[in-house]
Amino acid sequence: MATFKREGKKEVPSLSTSSLPDIVFMLLFFFMVTTTMRDVSLLVANTMPQASETVKLEKKSLVSNIYVGKPNDQFQAAYGTEPRIQLNDKFASVEEIQAFVASEREARKEEDRNSITNNLKVDRRVTMGIVTDIKQELRKANSLRVNYGSVKRPTR
Repeated sequence: MATFKREGKKEVPSLSTSSLPDIVFMLLFFFMVTTTMRDVSLLVANTMPQASETVKLEKKSLVSNIYVGKPNDQFQAAYGTEPRIQLNDKFASVEEIQAFVASEREARKEEDRNSITNNLKVDRRVTMGIVTDIKQELRKANSLRVNYGSVKRPTR
């Protein structure tokens, strides 16, 4: 019968790192492509109210944000200290909401146009008068999905 002899210790071959930079750059490129950046800079103060029962919106691509609050310090000289409406990156009046809703619908795919949710991110110190006016304009624009933005109240 034949016997096998062990001839010294065999070393494990070294790991090739030549493809490591390619993998790193592929991951970097993947995250650069898939990450969405915040495309709206806040022009109004927006301390949202706290709520005990909150639900996270499922499809953020179908959400249209309307911000309401007192203008930030750098804009108070031009716009005053009364609560203002911000649509995308500009201040707007209540009358401009219908045009905003129409433009948001046109920017979406046709099958998603009826699923757009208007997210009202209202500062907690704003009175309900301006919120009621916004809701009336949304009704006129036949945009009936409305969500109120809030932060989750810390549990005790």
